[in-house]
Amino acid sequence: MVGTVPGPVPLAGRPPARRPSEPGDEVRLWYENALGWPTAPGVPVRLVVGERFDVLDLPAEAGHAALERLGPAGRGFPVAVQGGRMRLLVAAGSAEELPGLLDWLEWGSLELDLAAVGAGGLMDAPRPPGRGVPAPRPLPPAPLASPAPAVSPVPPVPPGHGHGGSQGAAVWLRPPEPGCEVEASLPTLSTTGGRGGTPDLVRLVNTVVTQVHRVRLRRACA
Repeated sequence: MVGTVPGPVPLAGRPPARRPSEPGDEVRLWYENALGWPTAPGVPVRLVVGERFDVLDLPAEAGHAALERLGPAGRGFPVAVQGGRMRLLVAAGSAEELPGLLDWLEWGSLELDLAAVGAGGLMDAPRPPGRGVPAPRPLPPAPLASPAPAVSPVPPVPPGHGHGGSQGAAVWLRPPEPGCEVEASLPTLSTTGGRGGTPDLVRLVNTVVTQVHRVRLRRACA
């Protein structure tokens, strides 16, 4: 019996490469082909959260302060900003762990301007760096436009309802790097963190929540 030779098998976890068929598809296909991140149908392009990464959504002012506190460890994973919000990409499944982690860190009793986006959520896709678009630059802390939902409990964000969609275009403060396994750089519950000295999720959350709380106190005093 003569068998057939199977065709090339796509890498696990990555959808088969596609080619742009209409204007604007380059952005969508950059994420799908270069990073292997699924996107949701429709315009604007939105990234599906919960499969390759989860998102911590917090005030940009608190986010900048947290990254500064983390030092070199705060530079090893993708970060985006949109309007007055910052999105920190963390390992998939982190959104489910966050309420228990906050209780363990003794932050669970406070109402915090912090939201975790996990399975079922969407994130506005920042414009890829290059491709005729200026590379994103670090943005100064922006005033908070509106408070995010309390973090506990953390419901998944319904499709089409990503945080901050009306606050302007999303921009990469630190974009993911094509050709690298981005997921290996995301903060996780591992005690060793991710690649390149990325902080573990416990340290990241504790630093982030501390700065979120400080911003809230400053605003209350003002």
